[in-house]
Amino acid sequence: MSAFVPGRELSRRFYEEQVRPVIERAFPGLPHGAALLGRGSEVLGFDDEMSGDHDWQPRVLLFLEPTDHARHGTALTETLRARLPASFHGHPPGHTVTTVRAHVLEQLAVDVTSDIAAADWLTFPEQNLRMLTAGAVFHDDVGLGAVRERFAHYPHDVWLYLMLATWWRLSPEANLVGRAGFTGDELGSALIGSQLVQDAMRLSFLQERQYAPYSKWFATAFALLARAPALSPVLRQTLLAQTWQERENALLGAYGLLAAGHDALGVTDPVPTQVLRMWDRPFQVLWGDFPGALQAAISDPAVLRIAQRWPVGGIERVRDLFWAAEDRRRLLHLLE
Repeated sequence: MSAFVPGRELSRRFYEEQVRPVIERAFPGLPHGAALLGRGSEVLGFDDEMSGDHDWQPRVLLFLEPTDHARHGTALTETLRARLPASFHGHPPGHTVTTVRAHVLEQLAVDVTSDIAAADWLTFPEQNLRMLTAGAVFHDDVGLGAVRERFAHYPHDVWLYLMLATWWRLSPEANLVGRAGFTGDELGSALIGSQLVQDAMRLSFLQERQYAPYSKWFATAFALLARAPALSPVLRQTLLAQTWQERENALLGAYGLLAAGHDALGVTDPVPTQVLRMWDRPFQVLWGDFPGALQAAISDPAVLRIAQRWPVGGIERVRDLFWAAEDRRRLLHLLE
């Protein structure tokens, strides 16, 4: 068997060896972009030998200027269909001819030629943002790179709000790990602990200004973050703990690392932290007013209004359910 070639590299070869020569011969001088974007493990760079058993192929998205797409789009599609090989390195290849505007409309349901409001950013499926900004660009005459840069990460104040909301999910829930375990419900304590681990990982993505992918590759992508070597062991301890005391202790370590990560960002003054026993109960919680510090740093009135309406990030959890790009219009009604 031949050695596995990752989808990004195979798609690059397909473009350079097959697609580009056809374009240059049949449509000389035609400005275009070529990339591997959208759905698929290969876009994220996480594909392996198993990925080839379904929906995996060397493929290229071709982007034309709107006027060129209207004039040449159909002819280019038909020419490529007629002249490209039926197989490339043992796989049936694929190609799509579109425009940058149409692709972003498909992925995010927003028009890149218009302004993008704070509420829009909060309704974009995060996994779609990652799929738009990950992948690989092989050629660009049409401004694809500039559009990808525009979506490279959340605007500053939206970013602050999302971290604020995640801290609000982490802090109040922390004592419930002990409270459930104290009653003998170790399964319930473990379940709450696992939810806190996921939120801690989401906060880590935010602190490193990285979009989180969908669940299959969530932890795989987390492992590539700069803080993962330090944070992963204590998160694993949280998940593997047999008692609520072990679980609570591991979470204290995780929160300490997240607190240090926040201070290192420099987006607020350093936030003092202390270990508290809420209502004098025998459960320890590391507390720092990260939500308050982050809200004080937000200057955009539109983001502040959202923070006052959704201070605990409820919109984030709804967005996880309405993940399709077109679903975001429902979320806009909630924010309004």
